Amino acid sequence: MTTEERLVELEIRVALQEKTIEELSSVVTEHWKTIEQLTKKLNALTDRFLVLEEQAAPEVPVTRPPHW
Repeated sequence: MTTEERLVELEIRVALQEKTIEELSSVVTEHWKTIEQLTKKLNALTDRFLVLEEQAAPEVPVTRPPHW
């Protein structure tokens, strides 16, 4: 293999690696957006659940124990 052929081979590899890196970066960006959306939804559902749980909890009357 000549020096020129090796250089061409290396340039091709670098170009393919750059393309792969760009594709991976794009996928990571999309996944991060999805994670952020899901986190916001989870937080909203958690808040809603806590409010509903609070509303559903029975009122416990404050009374003195019988030995007072």
